[in-house]
Amino acid sequence: MSLPTLVALAAAALPQAFAASSQSFVPPASSPFSASVNYVGQSNGSLPIDPVKPGKVFDRFIQIWFENTDFSVANSTAEFRSLAERGILLSQYFAVTHPSQPNYAATIGGSFWGLADDNKHDIPSQIGTMVDLLELGGVSWAAYQENMPTDGFNGETFSSVNYVDPTAANYTYYQRKHNPPILYDSVSGVPSRAARVRNFNDFAADVNTSALPQWMFVTPNMVNDGHDTNVDFAAAFLRYWLEPLLADPRFNDGRTLVLVTFDETESYLHNNNVFAVLLGGAVPERLHGTVDSTYYTHYSAMSTVQANWGLGSLGRGDTDPVMSNVYSLVANATGWKNNDIAGSSIPLTNLIGLTPGPLNPLFFLQTGWPAPNTSAVGAGGGPVFVGSG
Repeated sequence: MSLPTLVALAAAALPQAFAASSQSFVPPASSPFSASVNYVGQSNGSLPIDPVKPGKVFDRFIQIWFENTDFSVANSTAEFRSLAERGILLSQYFAVTHPSQPNYAATIGGSFWGLADDNKHDIPSQIGTMVDLLELGGVSWAAYQENMPTDGFNGETFSSVNYVDPTAANYTYYQRKHNPPILYDSVSGVPSRAARVRNFNDFAADVNTSALPQWMFVTPNMVNDGHDTNVDFAAAFLRYWLEPLLADPRFNDGRTLVLVTFDETESYLHNNNVFAVLLGGAVPERLHGTVDSTYYTHYSAMSTVQANWGLGSLGRGDTDPVMSNVYSLVANATGWKNNDIAGSSIPLTNLIGLTPGPLNPLFFLQTGWPAPNTSAVGAGGGPVFVGSG
């Protein structure tokens, strides 16, 4: 059986990503600086104000992920085009697989472990993540999950009052599958780390007290990220939430880099090219409105952070010689040489269920969870992290 046939069969076996369009955007809070009863969980107070570790290009890195949209669709939407005109458009940015959850797992773990579903999985505590590298390097971090009820919540879903349509039943605004750190037992099972996986009421407290950390992963809720709605709904959320923050130095100063991107394409039948743009004060004005056509993947967010702060690596996708190019803005400043893969040489990352790994029942690795490649050379120059056990 040919590879295209296998891909088509695998795609047909999974529910396709889709966006409904019946809902209209309603702000969940009066502003991104305000707490809201729509978020259920009240803030536990702000994080401590940690010392800032200077980076080579930026001192703060913020990822904001949206859902299930092809590059061409996002790139033709007014708000996303506006962001591109104020930043660097990464035109050859690719998700690493389908469906959603494995992409989220990959972007902090350097692998999706063969995963090809959105079911609840707990990745064992001996598996290292970006959290280990950040903490070893003295870089503060947190994840902010809109509509997550409590800090470190490990439930699969959470439903709350439907603030978009108060006449309707409670709505499932939060899904664990979009929460990268909590997928890993090395975070969810460690109270001090789990407390840094926070909700948007906590975000308001942290930004108002100038306590935002240096590395952040932000996941809007299931309507605001476009998963249950569409790209126009996501654009309305950006206008409400991100635009005021970009104008506030507590969030975006001259040393802040913001990545706005998508987890995967909507279509499973062509390669996984998603919209991605770099914004913030760390992007020089001379680069506003430019296009970087270097081949990047979700692993590039890891290698770029490692290069910026001189961190170690995980010896997985973050050091893959094909898939871990460092954003040119940082590669040029650090002397890292990217590969020049382009066109037909770009790997197919829309393949579904064909990657071996311990979370793929069709290709279960009898040897267990694979060890990191301790001989790998990462962009940060530090050692490869090996978890205990």
